[in-house]
Amino acid sequence: MRICSAQPHDLAKLLAFRQEAAAWLSRLGSDQWQRPYPADKLLATIEAGEVFMVRDGDATAATITLTPVAEEGLWTADELREPSLFINKLTVARTHAGQDLGGRLLDWAGERGHRAGAKWLRLDAWTTNTDLQAYYLRQGFRHVRTVYQGIAVNGGPRVSGWLAQRATRPTDSGFVDETAAPARLG
Repeated sequence: MRICSAQPHDLAKLLAFRQEAAAWLSRLGSDQWQRPYPADKLLATIEAGEVFMVRDGDATAATITLTPVAEEGLWTADELREPSLFINKLTVARTHAGQDLGGRLLDWAGERGHRAGAKWLRLDAWTTNTDLQAYYLRQGFRHVRTVYQGIAVNGGPRVSGWLAQRATRPTDSGFVDETAAPARLG
C-alpha cells in the first residue's frame, strides 16, 4: 500500500468516503459525523497539502488529515507553543477494516511529525465515542482533558473535545510514502 497527498480531483471520493464512515458509525449507535462535512472546507485542506490517502491499488483504503493548525478553543496557549501536528478525519474503508491501517497511519503521522520537528501528535476525538477514545489510548495516546464548552468551528455545539496526544517518533508504517517531505515547524 502507498500513501500519497490528496488532490482536488479526489474531493468527491473523500466526501463519499466520509459518508460511508458516518453510515457505519450510525449503525453502531454513534452520532459522530452525522452532519455532512462542508466540501469547501475539505477542498481547502486538500489544497493546503494536509490530506493524505492510503491507496491499495486503485482503491482508497484510508485517509487522514494532518495539520499544524489546532482547532480554536481546544488547546491552551502553553500547549500551542509546543510544536505539534494535529490529526483530523482519520478514516479507514470498511473493505480494509481489521488490517491495522489506522494504527499504521498514526505511526506514519508520528514519523512525519518527527521529521517536521513536532514534539506532539495531537487529536480531538468525539466526546461521546468511548470506543474511539479507547482505541487512541491503545495506540499510545494519553488523554489530556475533555473540553465540553464552546462552539465548534462549523457553528454547532462542541462535540469533538476529547483531547489526546502522544510524542512523535521515528517509525516504519510499512507504507510506500509518495508524499513530499514535510515542512519544518517553527
